[in-house]
Amino acid sequence: MKDNKLTIVLTGGIIAVMAVLLVKFGNPANMGFCIACFIRDTAGALKLHNAEIVQYLRPEIIGLVLGSTVIAIGKKEFAARTGSNPMIRFILGFFVMVGALMFLGCPLRMMLRIGGGDLNALVGLAGFIVGIGIGIFALNKGFSLNRAYKVASAEGYVFPAVQIAFLILLVAVPSLLIFSAEGPGSMHAPVVMSLAAGLIGGALAQRARFCTVAGIRDSILFKDFSMLYGFIALIAVTIIVNLIFGYFNPGFEAQPVAHTDGLWNFLGMVLVGFGSVLLGGCPLRQLILSGEGNIDSVITVIGMFLGAAFCHNLGLASSTEGPTLNGQIAVILGLIVTAVIAAVNICGNRKKGNA
Repeated sequence: MKDNKLTIVLTGGIIAVMAVLLVKFGNPANMGFCIACFIRDTAGALKLHNAEIVQYLRPEIIGLVLGSTVIAIGKKEFAARTGSNPMIRFILGFFVMVGALMFLGCPLRMMLRIGGGDLNALVGLAGFIVGIGIGIFALNKGFSLNRAYKVASAEGYVFPAVQIAFLILLVAVPSLLIFSAEGPGSMHAPVVMSLAAGLIGGALAQRARFCTVAGIRDSILFKDFSMLYGFIALIAVTIIVNLIFGYFNPGFEAQPVAHTDGLWNFLGMVLVGFGSVLLGGCPLRQLILSGEGNIDSVITVIGMFLGAAFCHNLGLASSTEGPTLNGQIAVILGLIVTAVIAAVNICGNRKKGNA
């Protein structure tokens, strides 16, 4: 248990250091790692949306998946499996992205924003905790997406193979992709550095089972604070490294790629926390599981990609100016749909238990 806690804390700390270094070498401020933002950028590079300022095929996403795959294979933990309500996971992944792009960041970026002094992210953290609390209530009432089943190993290798294909596209034939000329999509660290950070982060997260949701969920449900230590370590080390580089900028106003609308920062992260608990893990955890051969997590990630595309094609995503009306409606709809999914699932499981 002590070794596991140390691994989790080291993982949080190392990811924090790499995130700030990625910013120093080109990534947007407070966005060394952001699963939601980087999936959105990659979707844009693949022409799934036309928002010109957020289009770049992010090597960090490729690295996170492949790093997880390599370690999982080496530790004999790679196992292709599926069948745990994949379509429900797709829908939940879609709406988790809607919530994240309302807030302008996934839970991992929320932590990095806090570590950069962005006080708007503390409002997001409050919403995240509330969303996790609602999800825990659903779990206690009997919510379960049930177990997955093993399938042919070849199926588990498809998603990592797709990431290798993306890397080849980025390096060998970038003319097939779209790249932003300005805005966050135009800001990126060198490809080799970004890929290396992703590989290291993916390997560490796979070993530690690192998950931003689990830190809060497990401490409430099981009084197990192991993952929470990693959560705290990530924020603390981010603050320290930002102070060293002079990036720490406390306040609400003039924060990079962020807005100050507290209500919708809060509600966006309520949706992210609620949906992630039902999914069994945050967006980062879904990527890591995808690398381990979990096809249900792959479906979740595809839902996130489609969610990112819809958010930008239909004007749902926030900007530094604040949320849009379409985005506000989408977040409320997402909360309703997620609650309905939870309620129907609980009722169904109860009927099975009484049969």
